[in-house]
Amino acid sequence: MRLIFIGSGEIGVPTLEGLARAHDVLAVFTRPDRPAGRGQRPQPTPIKEAALRLGLSLYQPESVKSPESLELIRGLEPEFIIVAAYGEILSKELLVIPKRGAINLHASLLPKYRGAAPIQWAIIRGERETGITTFLMDEGMDTGEILLQRAIPIEEEDTAGSLYAKLAQLGAEVMLETLEGLERGTLKPKPQDHSQATYAPKIKKELGQLDWARPSRELFNLIRGLNPDPGAFTFFRGKRLKVHRSRVVPGEFPGSPGEVLDVKPGLIVRAGEEALELLEVQPEGKRAMSGPDFVRGYRVEVGEQLG
Repeated sequence: MRLIFIGSGEIGVPTLEGLARAHDVLAVFTRPDRPAGRGQRPQPTPIKEAALRLGLSLYQPESVKSPESLELIRGLEPEFIIVAAYGEILSKELLVIPKRGAINLHASLLPKYRGAAPIQWAIIRGERETGITTFLMDEGMDTGEILLQRAIPIEEEDTAGSLYAKLAQLGAEVMLETLEGLERGTLKPKPQDHSQATYAPKIKKELGQLDWARPSRELFNLIRGLNPDPGAFTFFRGKRLKVHRSRVVPGEFPGSPGEVLDVKPGLIVRAGEEALELLEVQPEGKRAMSGPDFVRGYRVEVGEQLG
């Protein structure tokens, strides 16, 4: 099939690679290089790096909805436009260009978790499963007719990072299967049940501050849902302390939320319900370390307060 690929995020890389092997990718559109890191040097998107490695025609307009982009895409006469983690709602003018439609790859089981951060929010809200959805795009935000869905469990040890990697690989399989089904005529679009929709807005850094009055299970889910980026954090002795990994400690405990209950063998902190063991932390300006190493290095004492 004659395809145009539009995307920026890492989750779309395996899909682009699979499409390049199986179909005719006419062009790849991605975001312009943006300043990033301490040096604020312009950094390419993961999709740009993949497109260059695959030898595909690459374009980086400020907006894929610009008149110049629309004219270019019309001239290529694609059968489908494939979209994965581009970060911009596409216009009707663009969506009507491909002869057979525009297909979006979304990392949730729609209509649940429409929006920018479905992987993180599925973990934060304690879901037991998520998955990949391909759907025909319309002018709404993740509201189009569903083509194919595949579910996977969210494991207790999963973080946003590990789940992201699993869904990236699954996404490539589902997208290729979607195109095959459309080519054979065996795949029929079905409307979403909009009454069941939930949303996954963009993650803000302040979401990561741990409120020790909340139950330990909620804190545990927040920590792994924000790992690796932007990360959960608390404060210890007036300085920011990132929390990368934790474990729920069941039971009833004395003390107030945020109080250090035990330091042997690890750092156990009272929550609103039960307690939380901090397995991996990162003090401000330092490297990440295990909970026991932090206790020894900073001589943490029972009764000290976090938050």
